[in-house]
Amino acid sequence: MRVVFRVDASLKMGIGHVMRCLTLTQVLKENGADVEFICRKHEGSLIDKIRSSGFIVHELKVFEETKVDNKLAHSHWLGATQQQDADDCINILKAEKLDWLIVDHYALDEQWQKRLKPCYEKLMVIDDLADKFFDCDVLLNQNLGVQIEDYKNKIRNNCKLLLGCNYALLRPEFSNLRERALEKRKNTIAINNILITMGGNDNENITYDILQQLDGKYNITVVLGGSPVHKDMIIDYAEGKNIKVIVDADNIAELMFEADLAIGAGGSTSWERCCLGLPTLLYIAADNQRLIAENLEKMGSVKIVKNLGKDLQVIVNNSSLWKSMSKNASTICDGLGANKVAKYLQ
Repeated sequence: MRVVFRVDASLKMGIGHVMRCLTLTQVLKENGADVEFICRKHEGSLIDKIRSSGFIVHELKVFEETKVDNKLAHSHWLGATQQQDADDCINILKAEKLDWLIVDHYALDEQWQKRLKPCYEKLMVIDDLADKFFDCDVLLNQNLGVQIEDYKNKIRNNCKLLLGCNYALLRPEFSNLRERALEKRKNTIAINNILITMGGNDNENITYDILQQLDGKYNITVVLGGSPVHKDMIIDYAEGKNIKVIVDADNIAELMFEADLAIGAGGSTSWERCCLGLPTLLYIAADNQRLIAENLEKMGSVKIVKNLGKDLQVIVNNSSLWKSMSKNASTICDGLGANKVAKYLQ
């Protein structure tokens, strides 16, 4: 099976789209698929990381803002017009038809998808927003609370919808640790270990603000993405304190297992924390995270941060609340989504 992913990462859009695609590619590769990527070379593109994972990446040039259209809310993330992007991809894919083209990009809609039709047998779109029209065979939205009605009149009648957190694209180490993690949470009597994960880039340097508000009685682990803007400031602040800083961690499941509480941003890492039953004080770091965050809070698995100091004390001083958050989180995602999606594609 020949599969190509069209996905980007950048300092603006973060790394979540590429990371979840990499998770799916690993499962596809293990089952014999031939997988390649097409990525535009934004600052913070993760192209090197994709290549180091063993995949071919076809690079696309980034154009100036004057050559970017404004058709969609996230058009400025593309670094080209949809027309230009489609033409670039067609030039790469003009040989034999793909079995699957998989697209994970907020700046591409049915216009792009229709133009690429001669290049693929089937198309899957990975989406979070339900804010545009799609011309695809399969649409995956792994988010909590998404409904079939969200895509009414936005997809073809024969489009297969894969909806909800049980399709969340998590690496296998999360499902492998799940049972042990949930048992560990049941036996935890106090919050000692706090994990801070504010996303791949944290351009607003929220991590630094969080660290300044925590006192020294916790063991703190900070995870930063591969190219964080404020890395040096965080590392300097942590020196001599009970704070461990890890850049581009490759053992995030283990770090979540060891933590008693997470302080972090929304987005796809939410499902990783849920899989391991890790209670979270949640920051809404981008508008597209708001609905997910609010749904998680309604489910009782997170608390959206209003005042970090007060919110932390509420959880620290109430073990029954902490255990309830852990239990509620664990019901949201089982960690087996990548296998389910790969099985469907094959």
